[in-house]
Amino acid sequence: MTNNKDYELRALPNIFLTGPPSSGKTTVIQKVIAKIGKKATGFYTQEIKKQGKRVGFMMKTLDGKEGLLGHETIKSSYHIRRYGVSIENIEQIAVPAITPQSEDTIVVIDEIGKMECFSAAFCEAARKALDAPNMVLGTIAVGGTDFIQAIKERNDIKIYQVTLQNRDQLPDQLLEIISPIEA
Repeated sequence: MTNNKDYELRALPNIFLTGPPSSGKTTVIQKVIAKIGKKATGFYTQEIKKQGKRVGFMMKTLDGKEGLLGHETIKSSYHIRRYGVSIENIEQIAVPAITPQSEDTIVVIDEIGKMECFSAAFCEAARKALDAPNMVLGTIAVGGTDFIQAIKERNDIKIYQVTLQNRDQLPDQLLEIISPIEA
């Protein structure tokens, strides 16, 4: 775990968004990524809907790779409600995407949630990204596993609750923290 000295060496905290499903966490992340003035790597998730009903989740990396994270049609030993989880896609798409490339690269992890945490390789990659000198911008489940709780207890992160009332202002607030205007 990162100690206070490591945190002081890093100019910025790791930033995570949390909130209930459909609160706008991923939308906030996407707006920040679109305006960020720094290199970024990582992935975000998107709901897959069919006739207005959510049927799964897609992972998309910032460099264009994509694959199913969880879906009603995936046959897997790992399930969250009605969604089978693709451990293979997590490990082949998300894990390489969140491997820090350099200190000045922001690592985007959307999200550290129950599906992703089925993969020990993902948990280890997320931990390494958080321990590296670069900044992590991500989303994290409201509840969750022991791993999720341990991430929330780190002293080098700042967690913002996304609500319907603040989600439109959060991207600009986060950009002020991540890319402050230099005088």
